[in-house]
Parts: sequence; structure tokens; C-alpha cells
Amino acid sequence: MNTDHLPIYSTLASDEELREILALYVGEMPDRIFRLESECVARNWSELCRVAHQLKGSAGSHGFAEISLAAAKLETAIKTQLPEQQITVIVQHLTDLCRRVTTEKP
Repeated sequence: MNTDHLPIYSTLASDEELREILALYVGEMPDRIFRLESECVARNWSELCRVAHQLKGSAGSHGFAEISLAAAKLETAIKTQLPEQQITVIVQHLTDLCRRVTTEKP
């Protein structure tokens, strides 16, 4: 079954006390997506690596492990100097994941 279109829920979504924090995090996701795409287009690899590193940590701590893993993959790709085309594909995959986050309960 292809799940590439399904929403991505936080593993913390059922915690009522975290609802507001998760909503803020998800609400800021368009800005993160914009930064990832902008730095990639600008070929600003050091800044893209920094944004990926931040996203890796914040996504993981907010219960979005799939995004955290994809951000880690991007960070590694940049640090190991993979070709630009491969980095661009990884950024596209990561931003696609980021667009699917939701605060709804699964």
C-alpha cells in the first residue's frame, strides 16, 4: 500500500497537554519548508545543512520520527557532499513529508 499521500501524525498527538505545542509546531512547518527549498535553490549547502540539523531535532522531539529521519538523511548527504541532484531529490522528499504533518489525532 502506497502511503505517500497519507497525513503524518505526531506520536504525541494523543497527549492533551501537548496539543497546543504540536499545533504551533505544525503551524510553523510552511516556514521550514520555505527555508529548505530556498537554501536548496540558492545552493547554500552550509545553511541547508543547519536547517536540516534543526529540523532533525525538532521533528524528533515533537513526535515526527519520519521527518527527523529524512532530515538526518539530508544532513548526511550534504556533509558527505553528495551530488547536487541527489541532494535536491532528498530535499523534495523531506518537504513532501513536511507538507503532510497534521495535529489531528490518528
